[in-house]
Amino acid sequence: MITELGHFALILSFMIAIVQMVVPMIGAHKRWPGWMAVAEPAAQAQFLFTAFAFCALMWAFVTSDFSVRLVTLNSHSAKPMLYKIAGTWGNHEGSMLLWVLIVSLFGAAASLFGGGLPPTLKARVLSVQAAIGVAFYGFILLTSNPFLRLEQPPFDGQDLNPLLQDPGLAFHPPFLYLGYVGLSMAFSFAVAALIEGRVDAAWGRWVRPWTLAAWIFLTIGIALGSWWAYYELGWGGFWFWDPVENASFMPWLLSAALLHSAIVVEKRESLKSWTILLAILAFGFSLIGTFIVRSGLLTSVHAFANDPERGVAILLILAFFTGGALLLFALRAQAMEAKGVFSMVSRESALVVNNLLLAVSCFVVFVGTLWPVVAEMGFGRKLSVGAPFFNAAFPPFMVALGLILPVGSMLPWKRAKIGKICWTLRYAFVLSLALAGLAWAVQSGQSLLGPVGTLLGAWVVCGALVDLWQRAGRKGKLSRLMRLPRADWGKACAHAGLGITIFAIAGLTAWQQEDIRVANLNEPFMVGSYELTLTGVEEGRGPNYFTTMGVVDVTRNGREVATLYPEKRVYPVAAMPTTEAAIDYRFTRDLYVVIGDAQQGGGFTMRTYIKPFANWIWGGCLLMAFGGLLSLSDRRFRVAAGARKAPTEGVPAE
Repeated sequence: MITELGHFALILSFMIAIVQMVVPMIGAHKRWPGWMAVAEPAAQAQFLFTAFAFCALMWAFVTSDFSVRLVTLNSHSAKPMLYKIAGTWGNHEGSMLLWVLIVSLFGAAASLFGGGLPPTLKARVLSVQAAIGVAFYGFILLTSNPFLRLEQPPFDGQDLNPLLQDPGLAFHPPFLYLGYVGLSMAFSFAVAALIEGRVDAAWGRWVRPWTLAAWIFLTIGIALGSWWAYYELGWGGFWFWDPVENASFMPWLLSAALLHSAIVVEKRESLKSWTILLAILAFGFSLIGTFIVRSGLLTSVHAFANDPERGVAILLILAFFTGGALLLFALRAQAMEAKGVFSMVSRESALVVNNLLLAVSCFVVFVGTLWPVVAEMGFGRKLSVGAPFFNAAFPPFMVALGLILPVGSMLPWKRAKIGKICWTLRYAFVLSLALAGLAWAVQSGQSLLGPVGTLLGAWVVCGALVDLWQRAGRKGKLSRLMRLPRADWGKACAHAGLGITIFAIAGLTAWQQEDIRVANLNEPFMVGSYELTLTGVEEGRGPNYFTTMGVVDVTRNGREVATLYPEKRVYPVAAMPTTEAAIDYRFTRDLYVVIGDAQQGGGFTMRTYIKPFANWIWGGCLLMAFGGLLSLSDRRFRVAAGARKAPTEGVPAE
């Protein structure tokens, strides 16, 4: 009964979304307050009914209702409760329901917190947001209904993909969806502004909090996915340039550019075209990611579905919204004339360079991701574009971005003297150079990657600290430092987090040590300065799997460091093995051990890695997200804050 109610609630949400799409848009065009007022209750009702539908599906998973087809295909009665809940979105149909839930969530939030918006703009924003919902409600109900029943329910289910039965993957998709689906709100603001024919400083102030919130969630989601890949897949890597990883990374790059571009619109009323275009493309690349994950076009360990027909439907949605918005963008080009004038050396120019680097780097990732498909369809050749291409083509843009970031963030608006800023940063550069020299001296016979990454990371971090210190003024620095706006602290934290992540990635890549061997019981072996001994292998059983667990003692200079328990698990229902790495986490390094299969001559295959600064990668990502959260909490940038000061467009009475 609850399943049927959930299905009915989803249909009702679809109908409400149609009303919300049509009525407020007509009301805004005709200046009818009553019709425009429909948008707010419709957005809230749409979210409530969609949330009920989602909870109904979750209830079916929690109670193991195998009369529901989706539960049978993606759950099992012996599965732990956390993964029963995660099974709700660990599949194509459930994840699409989460998709529309988040679209409706952002629409409801805009209706509640957008009180300072002009009535016509607000009505159009909520109408465009509802149009996105209509497309995906229709897609779900016609091609991907999660509430289908089975005539003859089985005794038990087929279980969730074992790779997804992990805490990291339980929380990774919701955060990721809140990020790249949340960019729909920036898209709605952009399209609404194009329809109105007006993009001004107030619009930049309104769009920034929504973009910032989506960027924060996207940062956390990508970090969780990277962490999961690091410890769960057993490959010892944090990023593999997998098509689905790239699908989330491309919107992250564009949303970062959008954030910086919106600052210029708000402060100087310049870069309007840039900002609108980035808002359209950021959400467009989110739709491209949805298409990649669900069409079967590209193979990935993360893919939800392999159904070309569904892929065609998503491709049509992508073409309609992105193509339509770009067409409208071309028609309204005259309405986005820039008012602010700035010189070649100014903060505006630095932000233009920042946006170019981020946009071009996104394009590089896009080309590398889709080129195998283009080569096969256009030239009849099967190609594989992997890490070597991305590692060669992508880093130069990030190096350039890191080099200009400290200087650009300190430049004044309109006109600046770059020599003065460089002199202010002289100590930061000297310290960065000294740390790079130290890295070069400590390493022996290795590449420049480690020292260059150290230089770049330290330069970005020190630059962020100098910028913060300069903003405190000359007198009473400590007291004024603590009274700086949270947006200034947020900016410093986000930039410092980027610097830490750059250093950690370079350090891990350059200095990690790897050992692969057949380890015999009670025969110690050395990896770096650590002595490892496989002292035993135990067979065990978990809630829904069988395990072969190794016991590895680790010592250093005769002193005990840790005892690690790497596992090989087999999930009998899914008939699928998984690898569970054992990791000794320390502040400056991880000791990473993976056990493999038993060998005919005795012993077990073992892979051991010493990974320096691995945790700093995710620490830097979390610091970036925390910086975004600080900025979002600033009174000036809170949703619709400051909008009350802006003149609102009057609406004549009926």
